[in-house]
Amino acid sequence: QVQLVESGGGLVQPGGSLRLSCAASGFTFRSSTMRWYRPAPGKEREFVAFITNTGGSTDYADSVKGRFTISRDSVKNTMYLQMNNLKPEDTAVYFCHWRWITKDYWGQGTQVTASS
Repeated sequence: QVQLVESGGGLVQPGGSLRLSCAASGFTFRSSTMRWYRPAPGKEREFVAFITNTGGSTDYADSVKGRFTISRDSVKNTMYLQMNNLKPEDTAVYFCHWRWITKDYWGQGTQVTASS
């Protein structure tokens, strides 16, 4: 059974940092491209970042480039999102995502709030 469990969210002041984690099980994590998403106005979810199975390639939404860093530990079957210089507009529930062929798997999400 595929499970994706996010953690690490919380309340920070603008300019602060958080590190999100996504613990994966039930599939071959080391062979899998992984992604982070968050809700956005007019969309169910918007892409935030992805990392290939080896970690050799990453990409980010323009809105988070230079502030967020995605990484993975394939020994721990865990993906991370280091979020620096958080802005109020980053406030959202962040979801971990994996796709197998045409089926999408999502975690339950972790809430990030950047507010003074």
